[in-house]
Amino acid sequence: MSALLSVSDLRVEFPVGGLMARLRGAATRIEGVAGVSFDIGRGETFALVGESGSGKTTLARALNGLQRVASGSIRFDGQEISTLGRAALKDVRRRMPMMFQDPVGSLSPRLDIRALLAEPFRIHGMSNRDLDAEVRRLLALVGLPADFASRYPHQLSGGQARRVGVARAIALDPELVIADEPTAGLDVSVQGEVLNLMNDLRDRLGLSMLIITHNLHVVRQIADRTAVMYLGRFVEHGQTEAIFTLPHHPYTAALLSANPEPDPDRVHDRIKLPPEVPSVLARPKGCEFHTRCPFAQADCAVLAPDARQIGSDVLTCHHPLNVPAPAGMET
Repeated sequence: MSALLSVSDLRVEFPVGGLMARLRGAATRIEGVAGVSFDIGRGETFALVGESGSGKTTLARALNGLQRVASGSIRFDGQEISTLGRAALKDVRRRMPMMFQDPVGSLSPRLDIRALLAEPFRIHGMSNRDLDAEVRRLLALVGLPADFASRYPHQLSGGQARRVGVARAIALDPELVIADEPTAGLDVSVQGEVLNLMNDLRDRLGLSMLIITHNLHVVRQIADRTAVMYLGRFVEHGQTEAIFTLPHHPYTAALLSANPEPDPDRVHDRIKLPPEVPSVLARPKGCEFHTRCPFAQADCAVLAPDARQIGSDVLTCHHPLNVPAPAGMET
């Protein structure tokens, strides 16, 4: 599978403290994304998961040019885009649009659905098209009746508003859609409908997708590969089914154990983490997860783990879980 998006050692920084911090010799910048690398293949769905504040949305905004990159590389369809100017980024955003979290709040309340779906064509200089026909086409693609064109966002349910958001994202035949919490605020049954729609559109239109979510049910249903983020870094990434079946990083295992178990007969041992997440202003030494890890050992507080590969997973952990003992050794 050829890579549509290739990210290498990407770093995003934010200024903090101002003049007084500089005078005190304190840190004046923090890393919101701290050196992540990954690829997304054509027709592939890649998921980013992690707690709030882990850097998922910051990373997505950097990919789309909405957040300045401190260093590293972002190549989209072979082109380096991290250093592009505003005009060139406009074309990138046409080919790589972003869906935002709030289904209704992300739609302007002053515009009806026809205007909202026609807007991408106007923004990108394509208003010479038959916009009424385009609106009907988009509504049909996302399973909404043509007469919805005259409605306003406040007249839609959350699921209907999300379908309009999906329609806006695919309006200009993109190659990669970035979806930030695509099922946020939706009932469970509606979540399933939206995910089925996105899977169907991916297959019908040949889309790639980057899904940002904390909802692990979403990940397992839609993603081919998954990356787990903690304090702006990937702690584990690989094939989704492998990660769900046998997680190796304690943080991944804790997130999965907190996920509601649909099978009432299955034993479900939850790994409880301390609620206090360290600040990126004062990253823990050694393994940054060791202050919350129930399996941490002495070396975890001193040495930062190197990346290692176990099966299809790549993770950073001194003492990974669920690792078979070498042949001939007792477990």
